[in-house]
Amino acid sequence: MLRDIASPDTALSRISIAINWIRQNFAETIRVEALAEMAALSVSAFHRHFKAVTALSPLQYQKRVRLLHARSQLIAGQGSATSIAYGVGYESPNQFSREYARLFGLPPSRNLARALDEMKAA
Repeated sequence: MLRDIASPDTALSRISIAINWIRQNFAETIRVEALAEMAALSVSAFHRHFKAVTALSPLQYQKRVRLLHARSQLIAGQGSATSIAYGVGYESPNQFSREYARLFGLPPSRNLARALDEMKAA
């Protein structure tokens, strides 16, 4: 697998280009067609290879990266849930809260309170 990542003309190395782009530009709107073009793959081949590597679709992967960044920012006290939601690319704080709760089990404010309580207890 490492050899495939290092070889520039393998599908895996091409997918890694798209993954790195998503990680660096997670707050931007992405078009799967543009990612597939970046990876020099057809859209269907890109979807298939991307899911094989990440177990997620490109949009699900972007959502996961956004939510992980948001959680780190919340715990670090870098803003309110609403400002962080907008900062990581969400257009709706309500949608952000729903998706955050779906991934982490609690809405942002309750998850933050729990994390702070756990840090105080430690």
